[in-house]
Amino acid sequence: MIRFGIDIDGTITPPETFVPYLNKSFGINITLEDIMDYDLTKAIKVSEAELDEWMEKFEPIIYSEAPLSPNAKPILDHWKESHQLIFISARKKNLFDLTKKWFDENNLSYHHIELVGTHDKIETVKKHRIDVFFEDKHDNACMISEECNIPVILFNTPYNQDPVPEKVIRVSNWLEAEKWVNQYVIEKNLHMK
Repeated sequence: MIRFGIDIDGTITPPETFVPYLNKSFGINITLEDIMDYDLTKAIKVSEAELDEWMEKFEPIIYSEAPLSPNAKPILDHWKESHQLIFISARKKNLFDLTKKWFDENNLSYHHIELVGTHDKIETVKKHRIDVFFEDKHDNACMISEECNIPVILFNTPYNQDPVPEKVIRVSNWLEAEKWVNQYVIEKNLHMK
């Protein structure tokens, strides 16, 4: 049994989820391709304080209305039968009930959900003895792979294009992630024989 650690935003929800809300609120017209840095202040040209205030107001709305990434649900449904699905998100802890409700409304399988309230997920990854992590934030993917010595599947976006270490595997979608995991499971099983 493999213990998957899975980020939520930008992985099981599409990375462009925030874009329409940003466009409407700030009177701009950007696309995901315009977001070249994880720090949204650079794409929408507002101060960190303004963005924090906006996030405080809109995060609950966006997280409640977020769609699922294509193919994420059927793949996770399949994996839940033979693997552990442990969702580890930087969302603030006070958003747990809203997050759990979203999982339930989307009939999305999970074994555990943990909101760490920070982008530093390393201790949580270690605590849950994660074997493979799924992430969209570049520095998180690199730190987790190097600190925890595990493969990290990095969902490719315009904002995470810096070079990556060997154990960070770029994928464009959940079908590519599934293909990589299937090969990993085969190789892991061969080594155990």
